[in-house]
Amino acid sequence: MVYAIVRAGGRQEKVEVGSVLVVDRIAGDDNGNVELAPVLLVDGDKVTSDADALAKVKVTAEVVTDLRGPKIRIQHYRNKTGYKRRMGHRSELTRLKVTEIK
Repeated sequence: MVYAIVRAGGRQEKVEVGSVLVVDRIAGDDNGNVELAPVLLVDGDKVTSDADALAKVKVTAEVVTDLRGPKIRIQHYRNKTGYKRRMGHRSELTRLKVTEIK
């Protein structure tokens, strides 16, 4: 069983070949591929965490779709002053499918 821990969108995600993950918006290359930076690689009983060895490892994913997260509503209120403020936010996200770990 081969899997890797990759750095994607400010977080670390555990990925295998064929797994689908949602990260912050990433632009792919012309073919729609993205290369993710590995932090750890597990290949059976062998665990690789050395930076020099990980420089040779490539984790490739393809962009499935771009999407937006759920709307988050933010409200500010100050008592006895009449101050009310309402804002909203939706995160820009990308769904990736891991195609290769080598």
